[in-house]
Amino acid sequence: MSAQSIYDRDLDKNPANYQPLTPLSFLERAAQVYPDHLAIIHGDLRRTYRDFYARSRKLASALAQHGIKRGDTVAVLLANTPAMLECHYGVPMTGGVLNTLNTRLDPAIIAFSLDHGEAKVVITDREFSKIMKQALAEAKVKPLVIDYDDPEYHGEGERIGSVEYEDFVALGHEDYSRTAPGDEWDAIALNYTSGTTGNPKGVVYHHRGAYLLGQGNIVTCGMGKHPVYLWTLPMFHCNGWCFPWSISVVAGTHVCLRYVRAKAMFDAIADHKVTHLCGAPIVMSTLVNAPESEKRPLPHVVEFFTAAAPPPEVVLANMRQAGFNVTHIYGLTETYGPSVVNDWQQAWDLLDPAAQATKKARQGVRYLALEALDVKDPLTMESVPADGETLGEVMMRGNVVMRGYLKNPEASQEAFAGGWFHSGDLGVIYPDGYIQLKDRSKDIIISGGENISSIEVEDALFKHPSVQTAAVVARPDEKWGETPCAFIELKPGATATEAEIIAWCREHLASYKIPRTVVFTDIPKTSTGKIQKYRLRETAKAL
Repeated sequence: MSAQSIYDRDLDKNPANYQPLTPLSFLERAAQVYPDHLAIIHGDLRRTYRDFYARSRKLASALAQHGIKRGDTVAVLLANTPAMLECHYGVPMTGGVLNTLNTRLDPAIIAFSLDHGEAKVVITDREFSKIMKQALAEAKVKPLVIDYDDPEYHGEGERIGSVEYEDFVALGHEDYSRTAPGDEWDAIALNYTSGTTGNPKGVVYHHRGAYLLGQGNIVTCGMGKHPVYLWTLPMFHCNGWCFPWSISVVAGTHVCLRYVRAKAMFDAIADHKVTHLCGAPIVMSTLVNAPESEKRPLPHVVEFFTAAAPPPEVVLANMRQAGFNVTHIYGLTETYGPSVVNDWQQAWDLLDPAAQATKKARQGVRYLALEALDVKDPLTMESVPADGETLGEVMMRGNVVMRGYLKNPEASQEAFAGGWFHSGDLGVIYPDGYIQLKDRSKDIIISGGENISSIEVEDALFKHPSVQTAAVVARPDEKWGETPCAFIELKPGATATEAEIIAWCREHLASYKIPRTVVFTDIPKTSTGKIQKYRLRETAKAL
């Protein structure tokens, strides 16, 4: 046994020198230091940090009165609204765990998530009441259901809960003392993956990781004091890449946007002097292809952070011309959203546009908050040569990697084999250390920032009475980044049209998962009968 260091004696942790890290401290500090600074804009609504903090504490108080405590799940089906921001603080203030549900999912998947996460409370936007009502009817859990009536929503939808959100918040007390996590390893959020094979997996975030990535976003995005952040990225997606917590670090202003439409984005940017926004390639496409009548001059260069498929060169050029500086980032649900950034080198400014686009297409290098990023042979766990050609699996390790998959130790062990998180993405690493994705080992299609399982789409196609064989791959799309392309072999003597197949999928899949292209053909296979998807990808690219 090694001798004890002099620094190990009488220098123990105590409340004066150690506190568990939690992003809840960000809002607490912002309200103390900048109580009158504008925190939230939503339509005609304006809230200061004093109000934001007080309402989050009242929400926490009301939840605690209902019995929500450490480890209890509160699920929410909400758009990008002030209530969603308040839930990111109010729920974990009780020690509870926030489960933000994807508003685009079907009732069966939402029901599974509610049951799997053992939701004690559900907060649902009136716009999504039909979906939630069906999900609750299928689910085994019987949570308290709270309706949220967003003043900016003018559509249909019934109240399905026992209390409205504002009435529920009014039950709480703004002097509520938050429950500090007993351990920064305590769960803060639960996010479900897209379900690449079967049911989705529940990814568990902890307070420490949310704290570190929350600050890491500020460093990565070069945010100074009081940025103005436009919510074009869904907050249900990896907790909005942790930006609901990040913006409080620098006492910025959240500009909520219920619907991502060109005119609404340009108006918000111009009227509120937006400095930063995030989104998938579809958001960029919406901005640059907007009619001139919907565009507004930008107040300054606006920083735009995009993930998913690399933006096409023409889109990057159009964004630059429109006044946006685009930065490519990469991550997964399991890494709290983005943990890799294409940090731009000044020398690249001298390259021609095509060469710059090639550089921008790379995923990049690790965030400051991520301890390690590499491309490895998944069998030997040896790093592949940094030659930009040798394929391997992208792997990460560090404090912004999930705790694991809820109730799924086998999947967690597989994901963490060899002491690294296995992303499932295949890529290369260049001599300068920048990585680039080349393929996805699980055949995930990323369309408009949403993950689509090719297996799920294929399963729906196989149920069609005329379909004998089906294979789905990604087809590059300038607007969406990628869209599903379905290759189908029909049964002998059977007939079907593209319109019929798409209509069938509409009955069995969420709208964003429906193939945009259907090709009737003999599907290429190996001698053992395995579908050669690499050949289908080449065909899809040429369509």
